[in-house]
Amino acid sequence: MQKPLLHQIHPILPVQDVVEALKYYVNKLGFKIAFADDSKKPTYAGIRRDHIEIHLQWHDSKEWELGFNTPMLRIVTQNVESLFNELKDRDVFHKDTKVRDTEWQTREFAFYDLYNNGLTFYQDL
Repeated sequence: MQKPLLHQIHPILPVQDVVEALKYYVNKLGFKIAFADDSKKPTYAGIRRDHIEIHLQWHDSKEWELGFNTPMLRIVTQNVESLFNELKDRDVFHKDTKVRDTEWQTREFAFYDLYNNGLTFYQDL
């Protein structure tokens, strides 16, 4: 019997508008659309960049009014400073966002997307 192997994860981020989220991830963060459940008004879609895939799922505005915790993703990245430099002029994150070295031996930067999902891009030192 072969040993099981976990090799990918496709996190699902809640969004209020899948089309707007797709525009943000494609135009601002350099992702490509992998799939969408509808070409005009999708409620579920996937985006890819390099070796990662993230799924975006529509949630009714009533759910947002009630409030719920949005996820925080930590994305392992090669050349994290190059990625930071690529994104810094695209109005993606707060002006005080910086690449920093952490006590847990990573170099990273973090910000929130349109719907308050946290994104941290990091590499080990």
